[in-house]
Amino acid sequence: MAVYTDITEIDLKNFLAEYDVGELTSYKGIAEGVENSNFLLHTTKDPLILTLYEKRVEKSDLPFFLGLMQHLADRGLNCPLPLPRRDGALLGELSTRPAALISFLEGMWLRKPEAKHCREVGKALAAMHLAGEGFEIKRPNALSLEGWKVLWEKSADRADEVEKGLQDEISSELAYLAAHWPKDLPDGVIHADLFQDNVFFLGDELSGLIDFYFACNDLLAYDVSICLNAWCFEQDGAYNVTKGMALLEGYRSVRPLSDAELAALPVLSRGSALRFFLTRLYDWLTTPAGALVVKKDPLEYLKKLRFHRGIASVAEYGLSA
Repeated sequence: MAVYTDITEIDLKNFLAEYDVGELTSYKGIAEGVENSNFLLHTTKDPLILTLYEKRVEKSDLPFFLGLMQHLADRGLNCPLPLPRRDGALLGELSTRPAALISFLEGMWLRKPEAKHCREVGKALAAMHLAGEGFEIKRPNALSLEGWKVLWEKSADRADEVEKGLQDEISSELAYLAAHWPKDLPDGVIHADLFQDNVFFLGDELSGLIDFYFACNDLLAYDVSICLNAWCFEQDGAYNVTKGMALLEGYRSVRPLSDAELAALPVLSRGSALRFFLTRLYDWLTTPAGALVVKKDPLEYLKKLRFHRGIASVAEYGLSA
């Protein structure tokens, strides 16, 4: 979440008049994240999230994102719901951007998750994968192998500004992943961005998943690898095997992972580390000064990528096949 596009109180009140949500009492921008402009609204009825979809998000993808949230909620997953306008549409327009109102999900994200929280995340991710079955709209992952190549082409010439030698290292990594990426694994709808700030807890109980704007169809085990990278490393960059074991066991308690999926985790984890390195690198080099957005350090994911290169089997993540 972030704020790239400012809004006025008059325009916002006119926008809200198309919804049955009560009167606006206050609003403020949410600075976390890098994709869309988000605001927390308080009304005389309920708190809401207002999302303005920025240029990186294709308007043609919005029926997938909004429909997916409805599909998952209908199947028992706790996630925000898009609110319909008085005319039944889920999308409006505000400040020349497509915009939607989303229900507010109670809870807070954890700054210092423990192994017990990682276990709950694993369970919730598996539950989401199962709940996503039968969703008819398809969206290919634009940030998989071919997308990484495009991102890298936009950043490669300046990569050594971030760390000397990066241009050669990342070019070699892309070639390796292109040659070794698994193809014959179970696929379906994945979240693709289940970081700590996209999982809410009430105490130690997981209250829901948010921010489905990277969701797509891809390998389910790839989504697991994203969570390993997002949840199981400490601030000093060290991998926490206890958290990794908890996350994987939590996932497998809801949806079993095949031997082939487990064997592929080291390569998938290298790929997901590279994916977030590349998007962070691109944003680091191109986000304009003064934008109300928290830029994320790409080197954090470079360290994780280098860790996964040294993994020989899934046992080193804390779980034997």
